[in-house]
Parts: sequence; C-alpha cells; structure tokens
Amino acid sequence: MNVFPDFDGLGGIGDLRAVIGALLTFVLIIAVLMLIVSAIVWAIAAANGNHAMAGKARTGVLVAVGTAALAGCGVAWMNWLIALGDQL
Repeated sequence: MNVFPDFDGLGGIGDLRAVIGALLTFVLIIAVLMLIVSAIVWAIAAANGNHAMAGKARTGVLVAVGTAALAGCGVAWMNWLIALGDQL
C-alpha cells in the first residue's frame, strides 16, 4: 500500500499570502497612527502636568510599538511558513 501526501490539496496559497499581507498592512497603518496620536497626547499631558493622562498615553505608545513589532514579525513568520510548506 502506497501512501503519499496530497500536495495539490492546499490550493490558494497565493490568495492566502495576499490576504495576510493586506491585513498586516492595515494593522501597521493603524499602529503608526495610534503611535502618533498617543505621542502627541503624552507630550501635551506631560507639559500640562496631567500625570494620569500622560501615563495612559505612554501605555498607548508602548502598545502601538508592540503591535507594530508583532505585525512586522507576523509577515516574516507567515512567509517562512509558506516557504516551509512549499518544501514539503
């Protein structure tokens, strides 16, 4: 009995790559906009002595940077997984 994997069973890898790329681009754009807005709010709140608002804006900056880093890593990880699947 010969058992072989069905390499044609996963059609649409190109479509998956396009969809993931578009979604991660959208996430990166939103993260950069969030970073800009949070940095502006942090600067204004710190200048006016509103330490509670400055702390929340600082958290927003850190979340935006983390989100951008994870989205950037997600692109590389997804490309690696697709390349790994092509080698099987």
